[in-house]
Amino acid sequence: MIRPALLLAALLAGPAAAQDARFQSTALLDTAVSQFTGHAQGEEGGAVAPVDRRLKLAACALPQLEWRTSAQDAVVVRCMAPVWRIFVPVKAAPRAIAAPAAVAMPGRAAPAPKPEIVVKRGDPVMVEAGSNGFSITRDGIAMGDAAAGARLMVRVDPAKPPIQAIAMEAGRVTLPGWQ
Repeated sequence: MIRPALLLAALLAGPAAAQDARFQSTALLDTAVSQFTGHAQGEEGGAVAPVDRRLKLAACALPQLEWRTSAQDAVVVRCMAPVWRIFVPVKAAPRAIAAPAAVAMPGRAAPAPKPEIVVKRGDPVMVEAGSNGFSITRDGIAMGDAAAGARLMVRVDPAKPPIQAIAMEAGRVTLPGWQ
């Protein structure tokens, strides 16, 4: 009586276990990202958050890792067969921005420095949105000039109206509310 029950339990557990083997382990991806960056998750230089456990990525025998940009703000984890790609945000060190020295004239307020334009009209830009554990990107074309932190319009699809974005740095913008 016990043997048929064990056999039935093994048969029922078999397909569930095989089904999980079809998907890439997000815990293994977290480990690979930590080894690639050389920093633990949550540390400066490490992943901001774990890879979202809800992702059902096809199992990959050899995931490839590389930096998204030279700023090393995200790790691209990709699989060539089957094809998939995710971005893992990296916790960056805070950068100090030095204020330009202003020359004060007696009786006059110092002129406000003109902000540096980081995105120019016609530039190809990467539109980003995301939060802890995921990010989404899309290519677009800037419809105007913008300094860092300023708003501009970006065309992502010729058949649709442009979207509003906020300039972050040269070639990189984000959607409002996703900074």
